[in-house]
Amino acid sequence: MRRWREVLTATAVLLGACGGNRYVPPPPTEVTVAHPVERDVTTYSEFSGHTVAVKAVDIRARVQGYLQSFHFQPGSDVKEGDLLFVVEPDLYAARVQQFEADLARAEAQAEAANQQLAIAESIFQKHAGSKTDLVQKTQARDEARAAVAQARANLAAAKLDLSYTHIYAPISGRIDRNYVDVGNLVGAGQATVLASIVSYDPIYAYFDVSERDLLHYPELLGRHGGGTGEGERPVVDLGLVTEDGFPHQGTIDYSSNRVDPSTGTIEVRAVFANTDHLLVPGLFVRVRVPASRGRALLVPNDAVAVDQSGHYVLVVDDKNVVQHQRIKTGALVDGMRVIDDGLSASTRVVVNGLQRARPGSEVKPLEVTPNGSAEGTVPERAG
Repeated sequence: MRRWREVLTATAVLLGACGGNRYVPPPPTEVTVAHPVERDVTTYSEFSGHTVAVKAVDIRARVQGYLQSFHFQPGSDVKEGDLLFVVEPDLYAARVQQFEADLARAEAQAEAANQQLAIAESIFQKHAGSKTDLVQKTQARDEARAAVAQARANLAAAKLDLSYTHIYAPISGRIDRNYVDVGNLVGAGQATVLASIVSYDPIYAYFDVSERDLLHYPELLGRHGGGTGEGERPVVDLGLVTEDGFPHQGTIDYSSNRVDPSTGTIEVRAVFANTDHLLVPGLFVRVRVPASRGRALLVPNDAVAVDQSGHYVLVVDDKNVVQHQRIKTGALVDGMRVIDDGLSASTRVVVNGLQRARPGSEVKPLEVTPNGSAEGTVPERAG
């Protein structure tokens, strides 16, 4: 034990002779910082909607008879005036001939009544005939005229029924399949639906706008769509569920005159060109309406964090000390987040190395310029 005490004492003397040992702190942590990017940003409101044909017609049988033939390829395009169906016309053609004969007989009787009246008037003027005979002849003439008018009306109705046996396309568009096969009785008791035609170009898209959007963006509801220039109508974009982005562009041309109190929404309609017939009625679509446009500050979205109090970023002050900065965020633009409040263009925001940056600690900032396009477009929210 004495020997060990001597060794320890000698060691302490030697260490003391080597001088004092002091703590050297590590160098500041390197973090990447960038200034917010200022650019023009267009924000959008996005809505869900569905497509509706601008024109849609049900082809119906207006007269009773057996379907004799149809003259189209189901699912093909037809033009206005094309012959589509023929309902057996023989019976209606015979009725036309019958009423033509009735008209000829009525006209002959009317001519005879006119001549008899002329004779009675001549005799009466010579004081050789009675007043009663003249009145009877006048009555017979008037009845013959009425019979002619009735015969003409019957003939016109018969010709109209005959025309209904040949059914033509009332509009141009794509026709559905035939709902009734040849040989079936149609038009018995009701106007049988034979097929339908829809017009694809242009095409409508209906969507509902919330009460909040209605109050915030009243100009988006087509207030200029009724009778003024086309250029004054709000422009909207449309995308299908299988498409990236919104490749179809159209304009708002209608909005309802009231808000539905049960849903708190108002119906809005936009019209889109559809020359390639890609858009068909009944599709679910995404509609994007521009809400605002202006200068905005943006930071990389990865630099934005969130806790129970809201969104924040880490910034480096003029003394290279990390600070915790609360922000109000806006839209997401090509990976960049719009900052509505809390930052200025001169603020240095930590964009890389957030795990090593601690509020209150000193860092070594490495400044970079965030990548981003010259202008961003983004949906503001889903309607």
